[in-house]
Amino acid sequence: MTIRTRFAPSPTGYLHVGGARTALFSWLYARKHGGQFILRIEDTDLERSTAESVDAILEGMTWLGLEYDEGPFYQTHRFDRYKEVITQLLDQGDAYHCYCSKQELDDMREQQRANKEKPRYDGRCRHVTTPKGGVQPIVRFKNPIEGSVVVSDVVKGNIEFQNSELDDLVIARSDGSPTYNLTVVVDDLDMGLTHVIRGDDHLNNTPRQINIFKALGADVPVFGHLPMILGDDGARLSKRHGAVSVMSYRDEGYLPEALLNYLVRLGWSHGDQELFTIDEMIALFDITDVNKSASAFNTDKLLWINQHYIKTSAPEHIARHLSWHMGQLGIDPATGPELTKVVVLQQERAKTLVEMAANSHYFYKDVQEYNAKAAKKNLTIVTADILEDMYGRLAALPEWLAEPIHTLIKECSVEREVGMGKVAQPIRVAITGNTISPPLDSTLELLGSERTLAAIRSAIEWIKDQA
Repeated sequence: MTIRTRFAPSPTGYLHVGGARTALFSWLYARKHGGQFILRIEDTDLERSTAESVDAILEGMTWLGLEYDEGPFYQTHRFDRYKEVITQLLDQGDAYHCYCSKQELDDMREQQRANKEKPRYDGRCRHVTTPKGGVQPIVRFKNPIEGSVVVSDVVKGNIEFQNSELDDLVIARSDGSPTYNLTVVVDDLDMGLTHVIRGDDHLNNTPRQINIFKALGADVPVFGHLPMILGDDGARLSKRHGAVSVMSYRDEGYLPEALLNYLVRLGWSHGDQELFTIDEMIALFDITDVNKSASAFNTDKLLWINQHYIKTSAPEHIARHLSWHMGQLGIDPATGPELTKVVVLQQERAKTLVEMAANSHYFYKDVQEYNAKAAKKNLTIVTADILEDMYGRLAALPEWLAEPIHTLIKECSVEREVGMGKVAQPIRVAITGNTISPPLDSTLELLGSERTLAAIRSAIEWIKDQA
């Protein structure tokens, strides 16, 4: 048997981290077993589904690197197939037309609540054979009345539901459009899915869907329901906990593999191991090892993992992602040193790519403004003389490399009988606008002689203007 899994988001918003984890677990299970992973867009909610949300989902999947073998499929392209199955269920007596008005349904539920009963459809139209004039009926699935449904869940274990507790759910609206519980069964059946891995908010739908599978004479896929993700306060993860959109984490400077590594550990573990390559995730992941309880999202932990990936990933890989962040700052990386070389200097010093981009702007744009505190301490009449001295030494340097640059700074400090910081810091503020940078000699080498000398000259002129 070829394992076939799917990710089936509704395009009513962005791709959130809960959905991304579901997609990851489904993707890992398929990859581990040499199977196929399918992407399906469940867009039958025509009022809430938007093209922008579809684009956001596809963008998020691409950024995460969760490539799919088939799809994306769109449910709105399959309405004829759903109509065919609804007709089949009606013809074989497993569905019926319901003519109850909204008011009748409201009155029914109100009476049930008054009787301290569970509000549910009471099946009053189950045996109606004569159409009610002037009423466009809905279609309900005729759920079995007796017996039970056992959901063999690979995460939560066997869960039994009594059929008497499951009312006759609507499978087609009065306009003929299908509902979720019908479309998902038809899609999973037609697409040959063997495993359905999804959030446990769908668990109550599962016994109803199993009964539809059985009514269609189809094999029931294996189900696995993932516990929800909570915020660090124990409440369900939401916008108030910070970024919950996958692309928001891109915007905040996280690497996709760092987010994947963090998400795979939300509910799954392999001993005490915290860091996993993608290949390790595929090799080690097992859906039966997923925890039954909810997991709490911890941004500090994610930040730690992201810093690890920035430090240890290939500079070329980081540069590809950093380029986008430089663009957000209005910087074209082609106007300065090779971005990979900037990454080599900066990757030990940044927790996010946003931080790295902000700390690297001076490689591509002249300093427009000095940090006030840094300038007050390091750009003074006294340091102007040091800058003039270093300007002359650097301008005469025959080979613009870090080692001879370092030697010049050291020689200047020795001759002036001051610490090297007294020479280096004014230069650092002159070229970066602040007092923090990678090692100064390497920074100047990468910046180049022309831009270094121009920055020092500008700082000298600025000091004179202030005086």
